[in-house]
Amino acid sequence: MSAKNVDSHNRWRSRNISFRMSPEEAAQLDMNVKLSGLTKQDYITQCLLNREVRVYGNPRVHKALRGQMAEILEELRRIEAGGHLTERTEETICMIATIMDGLKGELNGMRK
Repeated sequence: MSAKNVDSHNRWRSRNISFRMSPEEAAQLDMNVKLSGLTKQDYITQCLLNREVRVYGNPRVHKALRGQMAEILEELRRIEAGGHLTERTEETICMIATIMDGLKGELNGMRK
């Protein structure tokens, strides 16, 4: 038998929830989780319970943002050559903008 899974609030997490997603939805979820810096479990739990998903800057989040920005740059170069912006790219840009805005606010609060 495995050890009990206790979260940071000393709650025993004994229930297992699962669901199916399309490959596109799973890719979007994985990207959101990577950009949030949270574990997939924490990210999904916060979203499902309508809690605010807070992103704290750390090297892992910075690396994920840098990687996503490189992908967006490639997508923008493709668009410049006559393509159009995909819905997934639009969602990614919006999420990155929200994260960057929050990080900017966090930095401004630290300077005061």
